[in-house]
Amino acid sequence: MHNRMMITGAGSGLGREIALRWAREGWQLALSDVNEPGLVETLQKVREAGGDGFIQRCDVRDFSQLTALAQACEEKFGGIDIIVNNAGVASGGFFSELSLEDWDWQIGINLMGVVKGCKAFLPQLLKSKGKIINIASMAALMQGPAMSNYNVAKAGVVALSESLLAELKMQEVNVHVVCPSFFQTNLLDSFRGPTPEMKAQVGKLLESSPISAADIADYIYQDVAKGQFMILPHEQGRMAWEIKQKNPQMIYDEMTAMANKMRAPRTK
Repeated sequence: MHNRMMITGAGSGLGREIALRWAREGWQLALSDVNEPGLVETLQKVREAGGDGFIQRCDVRDFSQLTALAQACEEKFGGIDIIVNNAGVASGGFFSELSLEDWDWQIGINLMGVVKGCKAFLPQLLKSKGKIINIASMAALMQGPAMSNYNVAKAGVVALSESLLAELKMQEVNVHVVCPSFFQTNLLDSFRGPTPEMKAQVGKLLESSPISAADIADYIYQDVAKGQFMILPHEQGRMAWEIKQKNPQMIYDEMTAMANKMRAPRTK
């Protein structure tokens, strides 16, 4: 019976919602986070939703804590079928303002935390022919201004996932990368479409309400079942990515305009 999942950053937000989505299917969950009270609450909700499992404090910067978590999964569940590398921290500031410590912190958690999670659990995933779900961000694809360290860390998660997709295919371990949006870009307000249809589509998008973490978790659940590698839960994000693939310069110009706006002295 393949129904054992490990989630980092499970104490709140998207990590918790992913736990609840799989709990509704009766999965066994290994929940980890640095926030223990959050974990206790997540486990309680997981049990109410029809799942079960255990919690273990884990800082993804520390490989030994991740290997201990993998060991706990082996002991309690006899292995693991899906790992979700979701733990992450937000960050911002213009490049000139970011210290090298800011870079180390961001790369250490958001990129190396994912690398270490994959490394600690790979032996079990090879045995179970399991799945890796890495949570990146639309920032990995769009590189918004004043968040270069975040953009670089998340782009690294996408590149890692693409590398693993190719390497693990033959060993029957599936890889997925999720790029949720987390800031409202005005990308599409200023978009000049080549066709009236495109314009109408953009109009529809701008009316659409931002989706909740629970909606994102459900979208991930559906797309993983379909075997989709790159998972873009936000319609606006899908649209922006499509534009960038066809016309990157349009996105660069938009981001430059955003950067200039952010730099302008805020006048009433």
